[in-house]
Amino acid sequence: MSLDFPTFLVLAALTTGLVWLADTLFFAKARRARAAADGEAEVREPLIVEYSRSFFPIILAVFVLRSFLVEPFRIPSGSMMPTLLVGDFILVNKFTYGLRVPVLNRKILELGEPERGDVIVFKYPQNPSVDYIKRVIGVPGDRVAYYDKTLFINGEAQPQSNQGRYNGVGSGAHETGVLHNRERLGGVEHDVLVNPMAPDFNFGCFYMQRAGGEITVPRGHYFVMGDNRDNSNDGRCWGMVPEGNLVGKAFGIWMNWDGNLPGLPIDFGRIGQGIE
Repeated sequence: MSLDFPTFLVLAALTTGLVWLADTLFFAKARRARAAADGEAEVREPLIVEYSRSFFPIILAVFVLRSFLVEPFRIPSGSMMPTLLVGDFILVNKFTYGLRVPVLNRKILELGEPERGDVIVFKYPQNPSVDYIKRVIGVPGDRVAYYDKTLFINGEAQPQSNQGRYNGVGSGAHETGVLHNRERLGGVEHDVLVNPMAPDFNFGCFYMQRAGGEITVPRGHYFVMGDNRDNSNDGRCWGMVPEGNLVGKAFGIWMNWDGNLPGLPIDFGRIGQGIE
């Protein structure tokens, strides 16, 4: 078991809770009795007990909130531009796709399943210690194809309307000049970036290329892609996301901090935006 942040929270909650409980059950009463016999008005707790009693409720609250309700993430790359920018701090709903046991990541309650168009956070299948964020393109049973910058779901093209040339900002300034399109993915409309001069499959993206540009999503898996279609390491390169790797659904931006922006690195206009 790797000592990642969820594991740390579990261990911290257990340690502080057990110290506080053990002191309450076995040591506090005797300590008060000794203090009364000595005529001391103030009963002094050992430092470890004082810290445990103070920090346990805070650690427990953070653990419950982060494990079952909402977890924050920071966007480190431009693979989801223009929907999400480098430096966006997002919130992810942890219970949309069911409640899971922390650390073990085993589902204990079914609440819903990802739908086409959802922006999801998941454990990268090739390295589960790394969290990725992409958009769900195909759900179990879907036939997904990608030709000439156009998605086909079960043989039906997903139309795009051009919004002009994209003007990148901050860490995304290098994307200036690519096409900014509006894609209709089933019933969901969202923005994508497309470079007409780039190949459909970047160098090293062999998974979908080996399948001739069309794949079928197996049961218990999802096919995902980045909105920055020609600058994303996604399902076209490495395949499917197992259901067990799901972390949650991204739903809002609570902060933006991009050190590459001139002057103040905060884009206040992005704070509070929803994620479509």
